[in-house]
Amino acid sequence: MSILKVAQMGHPVLRERGRPIEKAEFRKPLFQKLIDDMVETMHEYSGVGLAAPQVHMGLRLFVALLEEDADSKSEATVIINPEIVPNSKTREDGWEGCLSIPDIRGRVPRFTDVTVKALDRDGREFELRLKKFAARVAQHEADHLDGVLFFDRMTSMESLTYLDEYSRYHSKDDD
Repeated sequence: MSILKVAQMGHPVLRERGRPIEKAEFRKPLFQKLIDDMVETMHEYSGVGLAAPQVHMGLRLFVALLEEDADSKSEATVIINPEIVPNSKTREDGWEGCLSIPDIRGRVPRFTDVTVKALDRDGREFELRLKKFAARVAQHEADHLDGVLFFDRMTSMESLTYLDEYSRYHSKDDD
């Protein structure tokens, strides 16, 4: 496995819509290696999610730690060609950061309860109902597949802060 280079804000790949992954691609060893490398890269940079466009691959694929009690040793969930459906209209502001926008945080409104319909790494359909933080992570990563960064979802830039200042002044506000 390998640690992949993470695209930084400003790279055009982060603003492009990823293409759907075809069924025939699932069997290819290079595709499976990409998934493993993405998981390893996410863990290496202490992320909770990583989308294919963030590693310079314009595909509709992301990996994320979506279990309620997820930590750095948790198993990553592989999400391919996702559709995210809100289960209610309730949104909540919460702090977000991004491996492609290092050392910056901001408050972003997201749905608090969603269903993710997707394919797993073997091409099998599945659904996940996610709430609170896991729902936020899935929406953030799915945005990357459409060329959307968390800045684009912020309703005000007033909360935009560097990580050091976030840690000093705002981390106690975390959801």
